[in-house]
Amino acid sequence: MLGGLILAVMTLAVFVQVLTRFTGLAGIDGIDEVPRYLFVWLVMIGAAAAMHRAEHTRLEYFEQRFGPRGQAVLTVVTNGVAMLLFLSLIRTSFVLVPNAQFQTSAGLGLPLGYVYAAMPVGAVLILLPMAWRLVTALRIVWQKPS
Repeated sequence: MLGGLILAVMTLAVFVQVLTRFTGLAGIDGIDEVPRYLFVWLVMIGAAAAMHRAEHTRLEYFEQRFGPRGQAVLTVVTNGVAMLLFLSLIRTSFVLVPNAQFQTSAGLGLPLGYVYAAMPVGAVLILLPMAWRLVTALRIVWQKPS
């Protein structure tokens, strides 16, 4: 729903921009920045939604060559490495986002920290289902043979 709302706002901003240029009216300052900055949020929220639904691309060909325990080990390794990547992204954003607050966009005068904040927010939203899958896979790996 949030992604749809962001997409609707982006579409409306582009429509208004095209309409004002076509009719020869004076354009609205900064309206071209709205879709550009919202696109970053849309990508991160969309990636989190895809991760929540387990719809990210993966190489099932290799995954299906293993048994259930091997698939769990593969899930632990891939999710563990990916989680380290997203955690490093969050750690980096602790410096990047506050510094970006001192910069403003040319047209809207919006502090760019709001745009850059999409990265850590999206990374946290992506990490949550990854952590759940990691825990589930670890339970399978450490399952006692019956």
